[in-house]
Amino acid sequence: MLSLESVQSFLFQEARAQSEKRWEDWLAFYAEDAVFHMPSWDDDAQLTSDPQSEVSLIYYPNRQGLEDRVFRIETDRSSATIPDTRWNRSITNVEILKQGEGSVEVAFNWTTHTYRYHQTDVYFGTAVYQLDTRGAKPLIKSKYVVLKNDYIHHVLDVYQV
Repeated sequence: MLSLESVQSFLFQEARAQSEKRWEDWLAFYAEDAVFHMPSWDDDAQLTSDPQSEVSLIYYPNRQGLEDRVFRIETDRSSATIPDTRWNRSITNVEILKQGEGSVEVAFNWTTHTYRYHQTDVYFGTAVYQLDTRGAKPLIKSKYVVLKNDYIHHVLDVYQV
């Protein structure tokens, strides 16, 4: 069983690895079969639910998609990161929703400040992670992110959410 304090530490470490652009360290937080899903808003009150048949802002069915994003970011093949973007993600209101044998479901609020094109933007939302706790360290099995912004000024990438 994980304590709230150890879950918070895990989340903070993942966000810091990302903010510091330690991409291999960041990827190590994710299981090979980790699903990363950020649905889009179908209308003002309804999120899309099926990434196979509806539009998602981000959807990767496994870690390979995240590895591809990191490859593009590191090799300047990502239009979302050219020119260079600075960012920092803050995490609040961490809750353990469920805890079972070998798994933990966690929810939290997040805010990311980014600086690009001489402009600061703020993105905010909620996230729910499914963690696999059977190994030596927890791994993210599922990352479900809800972006609550109404307007997105620039292309979004995995580090902004």
